[in-house]
Amino acid sequence: MCSRPLHCLENPRTVGLWHLLCGVICWAVLNVTAGPLRAAPDQAVLRAQQRRIAVIERAAPSVVAIFARGGAGGGSGVVISPDGYALTNFHVVNAAGVFMKCGLNDGRLYDAVIVGIDPTGDVALIKLLGRDDFPAAPLGDSDQLQVGDDVFAMGNPFLLATDFHPTVTFGIVSGTHRYQYPAGTFLEYTDCIQVDASINPGNSGGPLFNDRGEVVGINGRISVERRGRVNVGAGYAISINQIKYFMDHLRSGRIVDHATLGATVRTRHDGAVVVDQILEQSEAWRRGLREDDEIVAFAGRPIRSVNQFKNILGIYPKGWKLPLVYRRDGVKTEILVRLRGLHRQSELMPRPRNAPRRPNEKKPREGERPRPDPRARKPVIPEDLPQEYRKLYVRKAGFANYYFNELNQKRLLETLRVFGETQSKQGTWRIQGASADGKPFDLTIAKDGVGLEWGGEVFLQRLDGGELLDEPPGTGGLLIALEFFKRLLTTGRDGFTDCYYLGSEPLDGKGAQVDVLITERSGVQARWYFRKEDGRLVGFDTELVDDADPCEIRFSDDLKSFGDVRLPARWTVRHGEKLFAEFLPSAFAARN
Repeated sequence: MCSRPLHCLENPRTVGLWHLLCGVICWAVLNVTAGPLRAAPDQAVLRAQQRRIAVIERAAPSVVAIFARGGAGGGSGVVISPDGYALTNFHVVNAAGVFMKCGLNDGRLYDAVIVGIDPTGDVALIKLLGRDDFPAAPLGDSDQLQVGDDVFAMGNPFLLATDFHPTVTFGIVSGTHRYQYPAGTFLEYTDCIQVDASINPGNSGGPLFNDRGEVVGINGRISVERRGRVNVGAGYAISINQIKYFMDHLRSGRIVDHATLGATVRTRHDGAVVVDQILEQSEAWRRGLREDDEIVAFAGRPIRSVNQFKNILGIYPKGWKLPLVYRRDGVKTEILVRLRGLHRQSELMPRPRNAPRRPNEKKPREGERPRPDPRARKPVIPEDLPQEYRKLYVRKAGFANYYFNELNQKRLLETLRVFGETQSKQGTWRIQGASADGKPFDLTIAKDGVGLEWGGEVFLQRLDGGELLDEPPGTGGLLIALEFFKRLLTTGRDGFTDCYYLGSEPLDGKGAQVDVLITERSGVQARWYFRKEDGRLVGFDTELVDDADPCEIRFSDDLKSFGDVRLPARWTVRHGEKLFAEFLPSAFAARN
């Protein structure tokens, strides 16, 4: 307690001042004895911080530092499977060559080989070598991203990660479904993700993670100041959902292409998106789409602007069949359309580095560096490459690495064993039965021709160099298709002038995902569809001529045994949008 002279009590003003002084002294004494007062940290903030640190620790082992052999450049990537497949940018591997060096945060440097490339979408698939237990990052769903979501980018900016430990930058999603125009060549980013997480040169090809540590994008582009390539807070990542559509195409070892509808669109005065021009050779035209028709929906997504339509169209591979809804005179119509290629094959083929610029090739915008031309890459096998890895690259026109296509061809062709001992029966086949409407049929497939007797009519197709016919009429060439089926089962790929694995697509535009094998002979192309879960051949399309509806044959799951040969119990034949017939075989014989 404070003590004071008694005479001070007689002055009220003095009493007040004395009380104030005592209070200050007591506060000071308490603070000296008790120590400084601190606010308790917010536990929610600490938990969020620890969770973020834990997610980064889990994600970091999958992040790849990519270096060109000889130190001529590099970038970033991310491992997506334990056997070493990794995603990166096309413009990273185009500079690095077909074999490169890749470092992980375990401190080890691995050899890696190119698998497949998507020059338009700026994506590449590579394979790290030397292990079968690589740390792999899970793939997320980029369509679930919302503006404001936390994301973080990991990679090797400015090639700083000489110890292979990735740099991490944190930010938010600034925008979704962005469109970035081509720069330098025909490379373009459609339906991409805009982020404010710092992305700098060297981050190219690295992963964009969500707050659960799932890959939702591959970083590739930045907006820069005119003074140099310095990030100004706007980076762009290719959505992982787009890459998923192309994943099997990339695993095919090919140089893959994006799709076009075969029509251009514009905005009508009332804001509707309508067809401006359309190619008469396109499948969209054959399905009934015409100029001034309103595009209501595409691939299951409503269309509200030209930019949105371009964004959606740009995320699909060439050759996919997808649903489209259009409106004419107030009536909606849904069609299935197989998409055309965005580029000519020659545009995707390699060319000498000093070749002149194409007449329609756009120059890069100010502040952006020219993007590499996919045709400029010359494959070189490094002298220091271990001998056991040299076989992992096979050069062939139209392919980034034909070795991986051969692996997939072999995988699919081996599944044909389910049909029994067909390879020993390369002579004449005779199949008898009835169609679903009860009409008997008798089919003969011989070396010099195919004949079908059905419903009191006879249809013939010569195979000795004569004209290939649409027989029976309105099928798109059923007899040729059946000869192709026999040829595939008896000779495999050797019976065709060309055979390659295409990738995967949804069966008939809406069905389950199927692997696609392409075969060609005498100008006729067939697309063979294999169910992904068990490898079963579920059907095929045969196209007699380009830009025409194919003959479509679909098989039932159940097989019928004829001695040591098994054939599908039901064959459904369609052409265009029409069902032609269903055939049920009941007898089979083969003679050499």
